[in-house]
Amino acid sequence: MILQDPTNVRPDEISSDRKEAYVDAVCDPSGNESLTTYSFTLSPEDQLIDPVIEAKARRKIDFSVLVLLVLGFLVFQLDRMNLASALTGGFAEDIKVNQATINLGNQLMFAAVVVFEIPCNMALQRFGPRKWMSGQVFMFGLVATMQTFVRNRTGFLVSRVMLGLAESGYTPGAMYILSLWYKRRELAKRVSIFFFGMFGGNAISPLLATGILKLDGSRGMSGWQWLFLVEGLLTIFVSSLLLLFLPESPRTPRPLFGRGLVRWSSVEQDILQQRVDDTARVNPNKKAIGWSTVSKTVLQYRRWPHYVSTLAVFSTFSPLSTYSPSIIMSLGFDRIVANALAAVGALLALPVVFFFGYLSDRTNRRGATVILAQVCYLIVLIVARQVHGTSGKWSRWGLWTAVNSVAVGYHPVHNSWTQLNCHDTGERSIALAMWVMSATTGMMIGTQYFQASDRPFYHTGLRTMIIMVAIGIFSAIIQLLVYVVHNRRVVRGKYPDGDKRKHVLYTP
Repeated sequence: MILQDPTNVRPDEISSDRKEAYVDAVCDPSGNESLTTYSFTLSPEDQLIDPVIEAKARRKIDFSVLVLLVLGFLVFQLDRMNLASALTGGFAEDIKVNQATINLGNQLMFAAVVVFEIPCNMALQRFGPRKWMSGQVFMFGLVATMQTFVRNRTGFLVSRVMLGLAESGYTPGAMYILSLWYKRRELAKRVSIFFFGMFGGNAISPLLATGILKLDGSRGMSGWQWLFLVEGLLTIFVSSLLLLFLPESPRTPRPLFGRGLVRWSSVEQDILQQRVDDTARVNPNKKAIGWSTVSKTVLQYRRWPHYVSTLAVFSTFSPLSTYSPSIIMSLGFDRIVANALAAVGALLALPVVFFFGYLSDRTNRRGATVILAQVCYLIVLIVARQVHGTSGKWSRWGLWTAVNSVAVGYHPVHNSWTQLNCHDTGERSIALAMWVMSATTGMMIGTQYFQASDRPFYHTGLRTMIIMVAIGIFSAIIQLLVYVVHNRRVVRGKYPDGDKRKHVLYTP
């Protein structure tokens, strides 16, 4: 395939497939490509891939890789989120802590995640997905189970720190694994489905709590103790599934033990490698990421607006995930009904997330989709703050439900936008870790948005959330402009010979 004279072609005029080939060429590490002629040679096998067989192989990837990572993310979120339901079951009163201590515990948990995010991703590169991911899920399942025995403030704070340490690296690690298996144009939709695990956990957690909290007093244990015990053991069970069934990579599509959930024919195994957009994604030798790669990725300032936007907007999800059941209970609903009603907003978030992921893949307008989703969230927050205090019981529940349903629609799309603008395996892994670190730092900051003195309407907290979302939208617009301006300069030949920037195009 030949793409002639790109100086006469604007990036938005290049079709999706041709643009991917164009980007791969200009990002060639050798730097020997001409700015006026790009040549792409496809092997006979690449040209003759049967779309029917490829679709079958892709379905097997969905079943053997994506489903397992979604399950891991679901229990990840259950173990983090079940504190919200435990609070409705008297957890704070039983261990004698106040709302300020709950906020502090969550801050410490998120701080631990931030500190160990990059080291955990480096370990994933070194040991491989099969060993690392299953071991990590087992560890945070064990810590989650041990929360059953928390008795005081110190125990609570220590347990939150340990949970943060155990969970560090799972999210960017799983997304990195997805980037090994899927093409660029498939990735946004799969990342959205992956985040179904997180947001599905938000929805399932209060529903499970409605049943588990009824065990209060059984065998001398409180309802919140049963909650931590049952959901922690569920996580440990899921870790065994990852150990038994998660394959390593397209080059080694088998789990650590046995043949796994699916059987790959020799033709399908060839397709697994041929269909991946760039072979640099695969790290067959498990080569460790060096600190030079880390520093280069961290200092890539053109990607910083991604992190600022993620930090600002995702910070608003922290108080929602911790206090939504308690807020709904304060409207006059009992403990069981409040947890059930809290699940509605999280359930509605699932089609919202999928819609924006589909829109992003369909239009290939990654930045515009992120900004649109964030603007929708901002509008709902403004409406909620303006009318919340004057509404009735069910109307206020509807407002909180609407806020929760659109609070994360932008998040998976923003992740895939970040991934698409990384050009090698090491850079992608570290950039994903930084993206998750920014989201986690935002969550850590957001733990202080809702204060006891601001109850029951949280007017001050909602105002802070509105400001942070506006900052995030502004940062996303800046990021989009950075990519568009850079691409135009590359296409028009504005960078001199020897400037590495002339060999890089970004996905706006």
